Amino acid sequence: MAWQKFLAAVVVLWVLATMPGCGAAVPKEGRMMLVATPGVRNYLEYGGHGLLMYDMDHGHQLVRRISTSGLDKDGKPDNVKGIAASAQTGKVYISTIGGMQCLDMATEKMVWEKKYPDGCDRMSITPDGQVIYAPSFEGKSWYVLDAMNGNVLKTIGDAPAGAHNTVMGKDVVYLAGLHSSTLAVADQKTRAISSTVGLFVNSIRPYVVNGKETLVYANVDDLLGFQIADLKSGRVLYHVEVPGFLKGPVKRHGCPSHGIGLTQDETEVWVCDSFNKRIHIFDNTVMPPVLKQSIPTNDEAGWITWSIDGTLAYPSTGEVIDVKTKKTVAMLKDENGKPVQSEKMVEVDFVNGRAVRAGDQFAMGKVR
Repeated sequence: MAWQKFLAAVVVLWVLATMPGCGAAVPKEGRMMLVATPGVRNYLEYGGHGLLMYDMDHGHQLVRRISTSGLDKDGKPDNVKGIAASAQTGKVYISTIGGMQCLDMATEKMVWEKKYPDGCDRMSITPDGQVIYAPSFEGKSWYVLDAMNGNVLKTIGDAPAGAHNTVMGKDVVYLAGLHSSTLAVADQKTRAISSTVGLFVNSIRPYVVNGKETLVYANVDDLLGFQIADLKSGRVLYHVEVPGFLKGPVKRHGCPSHGIGLTQDETEVWVCDSFNKRIHIFDNTVMPPVLKQSIPTNDEAGWITWSIDGTLAYPSTGEVIDVKTKKTVAMLKDENGKPVQSEKMVEVDFVNGRAVRAGDQFAMGKVR
């Protein structure tokens, strides 16, 4: 009958419209992991271009792909350098080697996009969601940006060389460069560097800070492992190498360990090992930390991110790992079932389509 055919057509159209990647009426509700791509250099084979939203409470199914900008002069996607989100303002920010874009998480529309003279690297946002500290792309300065419009409020020019990573503290910001063995600490009120930490044994790569902001755990060039420094005295306290594993050539980043996480209860340190395709897990209840377990990854991991509650680990290789059991519980995949990899992801929790909590791209401790 005609009405039956019409009803069947409506059902088919509804199913197609709500499929992931069709940008239609799939509601945002619950815990979502936002994954920016291309998040491994500019390699489109690891997830294409866009902001992928995964439902953490339903097997990490892909909910939707949100269109993003960030194109070079030839119209090709620039590699993503960082991601940050604020539940207070409902905005998510994606930096690329050319600039930064801001999306409204409720409407999924572009709020602003800016190009900066020296590009952007991995940024961080203040707890109130009002100010972004963004390193130039491996340059000589950090931009202090108005998060509402992307305007430059100030430039910090006496920062570590090769501006690269930015970790936000409660009242300060931690700045590290690719060509510097010291970590700079900037005051959020004065927006100027107030102290330094180090010398580390080599240039600083990814790093995380404990909840009390007394210690920093840092990967450094040419070290399979990490170093620990006292943020108050500025002294390096411990040099920790991964025992029983050899260093070897790596595909990216040029260093043996690029990626580190301090579990939120601060009992473990998770360290990436690219050459051996492992994550090494250290007991952090003793000093210096001691290796207790190594788990395999399907590729060379270059980053680690936690879920907001700290129960899930997200290496950049696409696995979702249960922090307690150390077992892989899911794999991130695109609309076609292909694996997704990214070093730039952050959890955002939604209620009635609006952001109510936002995580951090850095896997930091939370014991305060």
